[in-house]
Amino acid sequence: MSMIRLNPFREFEDIQTRLDRLFSERTGRQEDDTLFRADWMPAVDVQETEKEYVIKADLPEVKKEDVKVTVHDGVMTLEGERKLEKEEKGKKFHRIERAYGRFVRRFTLPDGADEAKVAAEFKDGVLNVRVPKSTIARPKTVEVKVA
Repeated sequence: MSMIRLNPFREFEDIQTRLDRLFSERTGRQEDDTLFRADWMPAVDVQETEKEYVIKADLPEVKKEDVKVTVHDGVMTLEGERKLEKEEKGKKFHRIERAYGRFVRRFTLPDGADEAKVAAEFKDGVLNVRVPKSTIARPKTVEVKVA
C-alpha cells in the first residue's frame, strides 16, 4: 500500500501559485525561485513593543542547523527545512498530515528597524527573531503649553 500525504489545502496553494505567477508576469517582476519551491509555511506571530519588533515562528522538529535568518535591503527572510522521517523496519505510517520539506517566509521590515542589530534565538521548536527599533527613528513626545 502506498502512502498518500493528506493536504486539504493543496488546491488553494495551487490557485495561489497560479495567481502569483500571473501577477508577476503582468507586472514584469522576476519570480523568486525560493518562493515557489517552498513546501510549507510555518505559523508566525509578529509583535511590536516600544523598543523592538519580535517575530516568533513555530518550527517543531526542525533542527537549529536547518534554519537560516537573513536580512537584505529591508527584507528579512526565514528559511529552512523540516525533514520527513523515513519508514524503518517494524515502523510504518498510516497517515501523515504535517508538512515537510523547505519553507520560506519573508517580511518587509518597517522604516526605523535597525537591520544591523537583528538577533535570533531558537529554543523548544520556536524561532524568536528580535528586530530593534533605531533610536534615531523613535518619535519623541513634545508637550506644548498653550497660553
